[in-house]
Amino acid sequence: MDSHLTAYITLICTSGVLNLYLCLSVFLKRHHYASIASYFIVYTSTITIYCFASAFGLLATTLEQLKLWTVLIYVGMPVSAPWGLLFIMKYLGIKITKQRLIALLSIPIISFMMVVTNDFHHLHYRVFEVDSRLGAPYVHQEIGIWYVVHGIFTFSCMFIAFFLVVSHWRETAKEYRPQLLSLMWGQLVPMVTAFLYLIGLTPPGFDPVPMVLWLSSLLYLWAINSSRLFAIMPIAKDTIFNSINDGVMVLDESLRLIEYNQASKRMFPALRKSMFGMNFNDVWQVLSGCPFPFQLETDQVGKEMDIVNDESQHVYQVRTSPLQQGQNSKGSLIIFTDITELKRLQVKLERQAFYDELTQIFNRRAFFQKCEQAFVAAQKASFSFTAILMDIDFFKKVNDTYGHHIGDELLKHVVQECQTQLTDDILFARYGGEEFVLALNGQTEAEGEALANQLRQAVAAHPLMTDYGWISVTISCGVAELEKGSEDTLSQLLHKADKALYAAKGAGRNQVQVYKEVLKVTS
Repeated sequence: MDSHLTAYITLICTSGVLNLYLCLSVFLKRHHYASIASYFIVYTSTITIYCFASAFGLLATTLEQLKLWTVLIYVGMPVSAPWGLLFIMKYLGIKITKQRLIALLSIPIISFMMVVTNDFHHLHYRVFEVDSRLGAPYVHQEIGIWYVVHGIFTFSCMFIAFFLVVSHWRETAKEYRPQLLSLMWGQLVPMVTAFLYLIGLTPPGFDPVPMVLWLSSLLYLWAINSSRLFAIMPIAKDTIFNSINDGVMVLDESLRLIEYNQASKRMFPALRKSMFGMNFNDVWQVLSGCPFPFQLETDQVGKEMDIVNDESQHVYQVRTSPLQQGQNSKGSLIIFTDITELKRLQVKLERQAFYDELTQIFNRRAFFQKCEQAFVAAQKASFSFTAILMDIDFFKKVNDTYGHHIGDELLKHVVQECQTQLTDDILFARYGGEEFVLALNGQTEAEGEALANQLRQAVAAHPLMTDYGWISVTISCGVAELEKGSEDTLSQLLHKADKALYAAKGAGRNQVQVYKEVLKVTS
């Protein structure tokens, strides 16, 4: 065996050993790495088979041995290039679908079958024989049609992998660039060597690619140990950036749009990459048809806004956050969180908490919560404040005679008739059962009495139409005013109104009584 052949075998075995070490090392630590590690394990195992089969092929002494080792080479070699591409795609966050996987592995499988059956069709090698001048293990071969297909496919896989890595260079943070550099050279070295081999610029008679793969292996080994390849990757940024549900738009220091994620695209379908470089205010005008409602402050803020997209209204919480490098501003982030469903749920829960389910007016709890502050303010400022308690006459008789469903209809009917007589500044609530309460801030008991009679007349003039015919309905009301300088509480004022209501019902119903007048009579 001459010294050149010994050197070739040594280099190829070195490549095989390094790739075997990488494969086993990553396999044993796979639980500490991201899922990309499994792609790397397969990738290095195919290269390991390729290298060792090539090394044993250089020890062959007969044509049969050469053919056997060539078949074993094609167990690993055709798969290594497409699997290297899959490894790069996984690293860069490019989705690997089942269809893509099948497409990339179909030609390597066919190539292997072509080599195994080459003696029957000669589509891969037209001629495959021991070199007549150099002798075994050097081979004289003339390529066939499928060899060309296989060669183009293999070179394309390596070139695309290299191109993908290079294309992500600018958008990758500096701390991750050593990883990209190792991957870049890891693809470039075998690709250039394969190209030189195909055009006949390498030593004749054998494949030189396994001889240089030790260099790629050292680069991968360095990346794993020095820049934490598989543990921390730039794809983490892209994956998180595009997988979060919040829409994120990135602006430079001049407020020009330079990036956005997939959630932003879903929120604002009109968003286009052609808008990169445009001032954000111009972008927003296109997206929403109106100016951006907030100033893009330098400090982080959070506000809410309503936006109509595709004829549907959405509520977004908008946050802005500065991007800084040291003391220098490098731009800002605008983060959109869709809180539409949360707002709808909040409104629904608020209605359930503060509105009467049957009549859709405020309930007792809401009345006290909304009325208490106005009552205290009127008390301090000595303003007029009047309460009216209203009760439906003979409501129990309606329930007993016609059933509770007619009673419910009667409650809704009375509320609707009252609402036609009320202004927006009057607080109207269901106090309980068939009893209702009104708060008149800034109005006297005389005004309250007049309103109560107005309500009483409106209700009496409009009976309820049911399946049983018309049902007449009347109401009784009690009115009480907060006395100037009084320290009464809201509950005490309502107690006075209740006494007046009790007097109205005792006097025959369908009438209004004022607490002061009742007090005069009883005293």
